[in-house]
Amino acid sequence: MDIVLNAVDTYLLTPNKVYPEAWSEDYWLRQTITLFVVVNLGGALLYFISAGFNYVFIFDHRLMQHPKILKNQIQKEIMYTLWSIPFMGILTVVMFMLEVRGHSQLYDSFSESQLGWLRLPWEVLSFLFFTDMCIYWIHRYLHHPLIYKHLHKGHHMWKVPTPFASHAFHPIDGFLQSLPYHLYPFIFPLHKGVYLTMFVFVNFWTVSIHDGDYRVPDAIKPFINGSAHHTDHHLFYNYNYGQFFTLWDRLGGSFRNPSSFEGNGPLEDVLKLANTGPLSCQSKAKSEMNLGPSSEENNYNLRKR
Repeated sequence: MDIVLNAVDTYLLTPNKVYPEAWSEDYWLRQTITLFVVVNLGGALLYFISAGFNYVFIFDHRLMQHPKILKNQIQKEIMYTLWSIPFMGILTVVMFMLEVRGHSQLYDSFSESQLGWLRLPWEVLSFLFFTDMCIYWIHRYLHHPLIYKHLHKGHHMWKVPTPFASHAFHPIDGFLQSLPYHLYPFIFPLHKGVYLTMFVFVNFWTVSIHDGDYRVPDAIKPFINGSAHHTDHHLFYNYNYGQFFTLWDRLGGSFRNPSSFEGNGPLEDVLKLANTGPLSCQSKAKSEMNLGPSSEENNYNLRKR
């Protein structure tokens, strides 16, 4: 994150004398304030750009007719996100400050490694697999009844999510699920450019698994945790906790083949309701809504494998 911090200082803050002259660019308080502003503004901007683009060009708008879509759901998703971002920002800045102050294993150039540029694919893959493993277990324990109702339940308000639900978390929930991304460079060497790129990628990926585009190439269907998998997580709660891959759900006994792959997904529900008429649609919606909340906490089961 010092790449961003240095750029903001060099091209904006220092030339315009935003801070007192006595505050050098490496003064910790100046860095903290700048990072907090960057995290909040940058996070909100990235959220609106990625979710907005996805909603306009990728999201299947027929899903807005699903009976489990809430009234004014998109507005609620956005408001929840905007409320959460500043609080997540406080916690995130703590991690960024530790990185900026030199306490991580982030490095500047691949020439510092014996493998050179050959480290790039290793860093990308190990980052994805390490964070996927950690997020799986963090996410799974967020479904423990003693934790779920306080931290994670808010994100499950959106039974059929839109791209704007991607960052609509309780702040502590959101931070905990992002923590592995920050922990990785404290455990393993990581190029600063790769870290920044992966951080942006993760935000786009988080939007993509909430975008209602359930199509996945057949060759990677068994391995990739996409929107179809994650939508079933929102609907059925105790399945498909993974972030990128299905590996840990399969190992942990929580894998569920997406209902969309079997012709019984949310889009199929909408199409069926469209053919049954208003009365059938209304009655089915009521029956489905009655099934939802009771399973949030009662069906929780941490299977020991």
